[in-house]
Amino acid sequence: MMIIASMQETPIVVMGVSGCGKSTVARILSDRMGRPFIEGDDLHPPANVAKMSAGIALTDEDRTSWLAQTGELLGAPHPTSVASCSALRSKYRQRLREAAARPLIFLYLQVPRSEVVERMSSRPDHFMPISLVDSQFAALEEPCDEPDVVTITGPGTASELADRFLYHVFTMNRAAIDRQAGSAKAITTPIISSSLD
Repeated sequence: MMIIASMQETPIVVMGVSGCGKSTVARILSDRMGRPFIEGDDLHPPANVAKMSAGIALTDEDRTSWLAQTGELLGAPHPTSVASCSALRSKYRQRLREAAARPLIFLYLQVPRSEVVERMSSRPDHFMPISLVDSQFAALEEPCDEPDVVTITGPGTASELADRFLYHVFTMNRAAIDRQAGSAKAITTPIISSSLD
């Protein structure tokens, strides 16, 4: 188990496919923790928004500047933030880490396709159309063996999911610190990934 030296110093990225609830959960976490919220959708350049609005999936190249800007904002030393960002592929998450140049914690909201379709059908004003749901799942590379990702699955309101994440991170980090009590070496990388049922 790796330890977060200070949870208050570690930015959080709530990730997952469009419609999984990441913006809602990220806003709740930002309120709970007294941190600024970064809405990843707002950072897309107009060309990206136009493509998605037209039902055209973004390419890796389309996402390059968006990921760089999001990572740079996460890397700002103060105040530490909470961001929503799809971060679908492993290399996208790595780009965020590199641009932030500091440890991050990812909260992956694992939501079934049927639930995503239902949610997206209830937000007609969003630029992401339901027709792109399948492309989102096709691009998704679920976090595996990434030591800074916590996966949350199962039913629950956005508030409950946020609370489960906070409980998990703080209790697991506290247990790891207790086990290593007396160690003179500070460990600053995020906690190991875990899935909550």
